[in-house]
Amino acid sequence: MTRIRTLRPNVTREQAVRQFSVGLPGRLRELLSGPLRSVADFYIPFRIFDVEINNAGKKDRRIFGLDAVTGSLDPYYFDHPPASEDVREFETRNRLTANLDPVQAQQIAITKIQRLLFTRGFFRIRNLAISINPNPQEIHIPYWVGFRGRDRSATFEIIDAVRRQPEGARVRRMLQDWLTSPSNPTPNAVFPLISG
Repeated sequence: MTRIRTLRPNVTREQAVRQFSVGLPGRLRELLSGPLRSVADFYIPFRIFDVEINNAGKKDRRIFGLDAVTGSLDPYYFDHPPASEDVREFETRNRLTANLDPVQAQQIAITKIQRLLFTRGFFRIRNLAISINPNPQEIHIPYWVGFRGRDRSATFEIIDAVRRQPEGARVRRMLQDWLTSPSNPTPNAVFPLISG
């Protein structure tokens, strides 16, 4: 098992089970895909960057988090680097491995920041300069995954345990690739069953 640093989740396991199960969406998912069989935590590594944006004579400082697996997920933004009370450390096998080297990650982060600025208004950009410095510490973002199924068929859905929101196809694809990868160091990771 590997020791990781992760943001503290805002969603407990019990809250995740409830979110996967209750209401009309939960009942529809159960009818279509089967009952909720298991709920497990898993973690995606993010690289943290200190970013300074100079645009039209104004300076803006941000802390930017980019997933270190593919660089394709929505970034995390922080007002300040995560403090010790916002982070916990522990050992887990349920984590994805960082695939992006630091240079690739930095280039993707710059591109994402530029796109964000351009979507806010191309004509507002004057004398743009972006300074980006990597933070040496990686942080993992916690997610909850709910497995559903009947007989031999299975599906899953994912909740971001910090933002409290369901995740889409990109995160599902990352998890599916990790679960089915022959190079997965923990192919027999135990996902706890739920009762009832």
